[in-house]
Amino acid sequence: MQPNSTSSLAIPVAIIAGFALIAAAIFFSGDSTPTASPKESNTVPAATTKTVVRPVDETDNIKGNPNAPIMVVEYSDYDCPYCKIFDETMNKIMDDYGVTGKVAWVYRQFPIVQLHPNTARISEAAYCVAELGSNDAFWKFSKEVFDSREVNVQTDMTQLPIFAEKAGVNRAEFNTCLDSGKFQDKVQQSVAEAAAAGANGTPYSVVIVGDQQAVINGAQPYTVVKQIIDNLVAQLNGNDAPNQAE
Repeated sequence: MQPNSTSSLAIPVAIIAGFALIAAAIFFSGDSTPTASPKESNTVPAATTKTVVRPVDETDNIKGNPNAPIMVVEYSDYDCPYCKIFDETMNKIMDDYGVTGKVAWVYRQFPIVQLHPNTARISEAAYCVAELGSNDAFWKFSKEVFDSREVNVQTDMTQLPIFAEKAGVNRAEFNTCLDSGKFQDKVQQSVAEAAAAGANGTPYSVVIVGDQQAVINGAQPYTVVKQIIDNLVAQLNGNDAPNQAE
């Protein structure tokens, strides 16, 4: 379901200032040029008011309120160790804020095959699960993938049909979909989107409030992401931003 663009345009100008107060580690930058060699990332985050990602729409896999005023769009690689860590962070964020309807999490595919040869196929598998099942099935499948491995271990590809079945999808239909290669182009399109948005590593996340976007590079810890969300929620509520830690 596509977020209400009219409501987004009504976001107060104070949100712009809110991005400036996100966290001490975040700085503004107009540079969104990707480098030639994507990598796993756990670098200092950067924020920009420049529009860098396409709008969230009905084609996206969204956890939480699809009309949430705060959207966290993550470009991720299922076999990236930092992505596994950040997945845990984002699940905690959604446990805390998803129920309020003010925050939603959008997962987009950014497999870096130079580092993880199988990860594009896992992305295709996720699309198959979403098509054969539902948005909820997609998120259940993704959780199975991340939870199945240790941080520095890659996914056991023989388990994908089992993960799909646990997510509520018929195993035979899943295998047929995956073997068809029907989502290869969609995965590559998502990779191209990520690169155009300035991503040169994973995870690469963009916080969107109205027409403002703040980029978070790397697996920032829960405390940093929570500070970002608390600040923006306060801005949306018309309150002063929470005091930053001394």
